[in-house]
Amino acid sequence: MWGGGAKSGGETRCKCKCRCTTRGNSRTGESSSHVARCPAMYPAGPAWPKLRVLRALWTLLAVLLAPWRLWAKEDIQECIWHVVLIKFEAVGEEGRSDRFFDLEPLETLDSVFSLLVDAPTDQNEKYLGFPYYLKINYSCGGESSEAQVRKGHLTGLKPLVLVTFQSPVNFHRWKIEQLQIQMEAAPFRSKERCNAEEVCAMSWYTPMPIKNGSVVMYVDVRSNGLGPFIQNKRFHVNINGFLQKQQDNTLQFTVGNEIFNLIPRYFINVPSRPLWHTVNQTPVLILGGIPDEKSVLLTDTSFTDFFLVELNIDSCWVGSFYCPQASFTATIYDAIATESTLFIRQNQLVYYFTGTYVTLHESNQGSGSWVRVLANECIKKLCPVHAHGNGSEYIMALTTGKREGYVHFGTITDGRVSFELLPRQRSVCEGLQVSNYLAILYTIPEFIPDARGLEFLMLLGTESHTTFLMVPKGMFYNQYSNLLYIWGNFLLQSYNYENFIYLADFPKEQSIKYLVNSFRGDMAIVTETEEIWYLLEGSYRMYKLFPSRGWEVHINLQVMHQSSVYTPNETMVTLFYEDTKLYQLVYLMKNQQGQLVKRHVPVEQLLMYQQLSNHYFFERQGSHLTLSFTNFCPFSVMRLRDLPNPQVYSRQERYQARPPRVVEPSGFHNENSLAVYQGLVYYLLCLHSEYHKVDAWRGPGLVRGGPYADRVHDSTWSWSNKKQDQDYYFYLASNSQSPGNVYIDMASYEKIYDLKADYELPERIFLDKGTSYVFSVFLRVGGQSLEFTPERVLTSEELKSTVDLGVVLADPGCIEAVVKQKFLINRNSVLFRVTLSDKRSCFDQGLSGHHLLETSMLLKVAGAVGHCFQNTHQGPRMQGNLMVPVLIGCPPGKRLAFDITYTLQYNRLQNKHYFDCVRVDPEMPCFLFRDVFYPFFLIQDLVTGDSGSFQGSYVLKVVGGGPTLDTIREYSEEEIYRFNSPLDKTHSLIWTTKNTTTTKDSAFNIMSHQSLGIEWLCLENSPCYDTVPHTIFAPEFFFKVLVSNRGVDKSTYCDYQLILLLHIHGLPLSAKRAFFILMVSSSVFVGLVTLYIIFCLLLPVMVKAWNSLRWKINNIIMSESYYTYTSRNCSGTPETRSTVSSRVGSSASSKVAEANQRAPEQTWKKKPLVT
Repeated sequence: MWGGGAKSGGETRCKCKCRCTTRGNSRTGESSSHVARCPAMYPAGPAWPKLRVLRALWTLLAVLLAPWRLWAKEDIQECIWHVVLIKFEAVGEEGRSDRFFDLEPLETLDSVFSLLVDAPTDQNEKYLGFPYYLKINYSCGGESSEAQVRKGHLTGLKPLVLVTFQSPVNFHRWKIEQLQIQMEAAPFRSKERCNAEEVCAMSWYTPMPIKNGSVVMYVDVRSNGLGPFIQNKRFHVNINGFLQKQQDNTLQFTVGNEIFNLIPRYFINVPSRPLWHTVNQTPVLILGGIPDEKSVLLTDTSFTDFFLVELNIDSCWVGSFYCPQASFTATIYDAIATESTLFIRQNQLVYYFTGTYVTLHESNQGSGSWVRVLANECIKKLCPVHAHGNGSEYIMALTTGKREGYVHFGTITDGRVSFELLPRQRSVCEGLQVSNYLAILYTIPEFIPDARGLEFLMLLGTESHTTFLMVPKGMFYNQYSNLLYIWGNFLLQSYNYENFIYLADFPKEQSIKYLVNSFRGDMAIVTETEEIWYLLEGSYRMYKLFPSRGWEVHINLQVMHQSSVYTPNETMVTLFYEDTKLYQLVYLMKNQQGQLVKRHVPVEQLLMYQQLSNHYFFERQGSHLTLSFTNFCPFSVMRLRDLPNPQVYSRQERYQARPPRVVEPSGFHNENSLAVYQGLVYYLLCLHSEYHKVDAWRGPGLVRGGPYADRVHDSTWSWSNKKQDQDYYFYLASNSQSPGNVYIDMASYEKIYDLKADYELPERIFLDKGTSYVFSVFLRVGGQSLEFTPERVLTSEELKSTVDLGVVLADPGCIEAVVKQKFLINRNSVLFRVTLSDKRSCFDQGLSGHHLLETSMLLKVAGAVGHCFQNTHQGPRMQGNLMVPVLIGCPPGKRLAFDITYTLQYNRLQNKHYFDCVRVDPEMPCFLFRDVFYPFFLIQDLVTGDSGSFQGSYVLKVVGGGPTLDTIREYSEEEIYRFNSPLDKTHSLIWTTKNTTTTKDSAFNIMSHQSLGIEWLCLENSPCYDTVPHTIFAPEFFFKVLVSNRGVDKSTYCDYQLILLLHIHGLPLSAKRAFFILMVSSSVFVGLVTLYIIFCLLLPVMVKAWNSLRWKINNIIMSESYYTYTSRNCSGTPETRSTVSSRVGSSASSKVAEANQRAPEQTWKKKPLVT
């Protein structure tokens, strides 16, 4: 319970009696020993029954000091967005909210898309949908939500939803990418009964997309600029893999049983505890610490809502001589959440449970029950590793008893858990007794140093000390800033693990319980007495947030606004950062009713209230006093200028999808139109996924996005042909003839390549080798007064002494920053030009998005920490300190592709000709064997859509091949060496080049875009030697070629690897086979010629013989015919017979004479051939 607060003099005031309690054994790590604590001292506000005069004055002071432009906020209703997740079939139902666990795509959209005949959809395509919708509405104070939503719809309000998919941990399995999709919500009438003619209740809906490899999603909702003013809001919509559906369609947790009653004793007077998880990767968070119960708080929305779950563990523990246990309890002391696995510690026992995430793991089966690990070990503490690396997450288990000084280092990869005992040879305690076994980086002083009024003190060993012992309790490391913190009843920080700085603002009488870090430059500290302190990394000033005067002012203002999240009796459960903002999970008691709420801790407001309350004075003007304040901020305006387009450096890919237009005049969608929206968004993300598959083959052709570069570098290339008929589809929609009463505008589904900077630095900066990020910082001095008096113009020296900008680099050996200042005298301003560059020294080569070096850049305006604030519509925002993570290496979204277009052009130009295969394949052009081959490659940027010629060096190897696509085989390492190395002596080379540059071991040739080309050899021991042709055309061969710049390219950090097929035709035959074919061909030719000659010689004789035979046959036939005819006509008259016989005789004699005349002529003509 939050206690009575603090007195004006800073003295602690408790409303309850303090009692001295003995806490558990310090060796178990659960608590410190013998401390007096006051239950009322947990995060508390001021005394509520009556406000003291001084506190009222502070409140009035804060109100009077509010800038004049903030008063305008009173005329604007404060409206907030509401987003819930609902199932596909529950669209239009009111009061329903579903959990995110079902990941199977819907296959029921074919009936809807089959109606879209005259629409830019493919009737042969099977359209799928996501199982969930996002239901969106908003509410404003003082008016019902239904009326507000109707008013917003009628005034043109359309929510714009941006879904961001978090990259997975295991980059070996999933491609690393920063993917977003922006959607416009579609209005839909509620299915509830309504007496109105048009609409009573309505909401907006968008599909809730799912992406393989991502279980954490951020949903940002903003307005389109029409209707009421609604602040942007972010929601966490994460997949819960610890739920399962029962036979009655109800949901049940797989880790335990849900408890629906939050008993006050679970939280009241219970110390707060840290919330441990892998930063930005954990979909489900758990929090233990509930006394005497094996229960945890579980949430998949970052405690926007939550569940109390009693775990299904055996709760069996056994004490022994080697594992002493002073007491046993059911309390879950440590709870850590990772991407798919939960870890807990109960007493000395450690358990884990892996959820069911089909989008992450090959197997869709999670743990059936809690798995106990390290069964024979005595574990006193579980410690989280906040950052993941090398495709895995990590956890540490500290031992006690017989293995004191050892650490069990756990590795979690795709839900599989393994532990390794470190150190491997001897414990840390034993290693300290052996020289040269462990390197001691720093020895913590025995006593707390005496800072003598300084904010910080560099520990050099010569400083004086107090009589307070240093009691270290823990360490914290920020991998971005390289800051190491050692904490206890003190706080030390170091950039190099050897030189430490003592921060003297933290009181030595207090003891730190845990730290929370935003990893963006902010850190909060919670003490054993539940005090909250704040530290901005890069500075040495610490600020006490609670209890403080600023907290009292804030509480009083919340009372005046009748806030429901602040009560007199409250207990802080945990403190954590979310999206760089600090939040509390508090248990409120109001009217004997308990409530667990999540609320924002306004750090900027608290610091501003403290500054105003500590630095004011009264100035006499005439006969009266005027309240004045001291402004310690060195500038009045700070702006970022000349920011480059963010996608080049943030590597953020973004798609856009708008709902199909409906023909209905009211503009409301129906279930079919929303189903079409689902299918189109699903198909758009499928196109993105297919386009990113490199080296994918489909029969003889290539899948788009494979090794051959596309003419149009866009993942939505398949819709380009359908856009040609968009005028026709628009004509149908204009005449209300669209099929299904929906009009699909293909221009509404596209990838965005030209995002503009939003006057702020990107969330992260990726730097390749030698690249730079350049921007400007504009600072103006003065100009805050509301009086219309001329402002004095400062000189350049005065400006230089007033404002100064510094850049703090976490790794100055890897990156460098150059700051150039320009004085704008007429504007009392200074313009700083900042150039952040990579120094080409701290990274070798890696795959795209893999093994990046994490560092950071911190911009600091001198004197701005805790003093400079910018008032916005979302409240004050701290200025003067900007921290940006910098990732050095090969940025995600870059790949190497074969530039087939320019390769064909250049080869045709150099060889003076180009001969393609007889059977032309547009997806894979052929190259002639005898021509010199000049390959060219492109660097394709999948984020910005840019493509440029690859100017680096590379090694080309033939790693496979075959005479046909079906007979391609992979070559062994020995064969690859023989077929490609210029050192080969076995006559196995496939190709050679005139370049003389080779690798360090001279094993392979180094190529570049300026190389002299490749000459194909196919020597006698190579696989392409003596290829047998299968047709009458020349032999051809398919080479599987590996192109890699690993170890030979100094222009980039990217390790590009590309595998492509080259189709080579016109291969020569071997000498033996060519001679054999020549002999066979010659023999056949000679035989044919001989036969022809013989035929020509024998032809006249054969013709003569034939004619003679035919003549003889004709004579015989004629003579036989004559005698037969004569004998038949012997009985006729003499006159008749004489007439007939004379005719027959004359005819026969004429034919005989004619034949005799032709025979000598033919004989005479053929006589020269015989001679």
